[in-house]
Amino acid sequence: MKIAVLAVENASGEQGGAEKFYRALTNALCDAGAEAEQLDIMGDESTFEAIEETYLRFYDLDLSAYDGVISTKAPGYIVRHPNHITYLQHTIRAFYDMFDNVFPYVTPEILQQRELVLQLDAGSLSFPRTKKVFVIGHEVRNRLLDFINIDSEVLHESLVDEVFQCGQYDDYLFMPGRLHRWKRVDLIIEAMRYVNAPIKLKIAGIGQHSEEYKELAADDSRIEFLGRVSGEELVGLYSNALAVPFVPLREDFGLVTIEAFRSGKPVLTCSDSGEPTHFVHNNKNGFICPPDPQAIAAKFDLFYNNKKRTQDMGMNGKRSVEHLTWKNVSTTLLNALGRAH
Repeated sequence: MKIAVLAVENASGEQGGAEKFYRALTNALCDAGAEAEQLDIMGDESTFEAIEETYLRFYDLDLSAYDGVISTKAPGYIVRHPNHITYLQHTIRAFYDMFDNVFPYVTPEILQQRELVLQLDAGSLSFPRTKKVFVIGHEVRNRLLDFINIDSEVLHESLVDEVFQCGQYDDYLFMPGRLHRWKRVDLIIEAMRYVNAPIKLKIAGIGQHSEEYKELAADDSRIEFLGRVSGEELVGLYSNALAVPFVPLREDFGLVTIEAFRSGKPVLTCSDSGEPTHFVHNNKNGFICPPDPQAIAAKFDLFYNNKKRTQDMGMNGKRSVEHLTWKNVSTTLLNALGRAH
């Protein structure tokens, strides 16, 4: 069975979890016996005109050479193919749950743009244009239901490389990821001001708000910005961390949670962080806090002051994600495409 996996290539060239997802999905389908090919199609959300062009770019694709098509991200699902399913990472969130954040001053033109996007998405994701909609998490499922009345099935992904390992529980917190305002690195920087324990905060990653966060942390010598780190460095930083804070706003999935648990580290997340709250069980494999710096700081102190409990939570986290495999993902998707058993 020849399958096209549609990947949305970031116009800025920025690499992240989405790119890992595409690669892992394609490899898993190949491992399951399919002839899968990743097609990288340029996606640009810098202006509404660019968004429209991206929709058209996917709509105009000739995919007749493939037996099945799997779209993965907005607006890939607008493609035309009789055997098309979606394994959705997310829609264009600026027109969904982040609309008020992105457009604090709404004009009639912006409202029309939003309505067009929602109409296109609803039509594209409806049967028979899309035979079946799978999503990476409950946050995405609820968003589709709330905004365009499309139901879907949650299918959690796994990691690209099973290289993570548990080392020591050293006196530092590790926070990897994109330095973007929706990831709320500033919330953890603020929390460090209330931490009494002698622990450090290591922040890995780059992003458009890097300088802003560095300025916010300038007076705190305990906070270190590592910039972009290699895969080997990432594994080591997870391995010896005390715990991992991950406090995004309404996150769709969050590979950080799974990477931390695979490394035997407890995760601190927030009550409004989305999908991580479906993996983190309060007081079992980490903590779920309100997005309040002082409440978060109190849990950081607890991680340090009771390391036996911290280690136990980390091991609980490791066990809690053992069921996540790409084999399960590929089998489910291939069955939906009608592969002969």
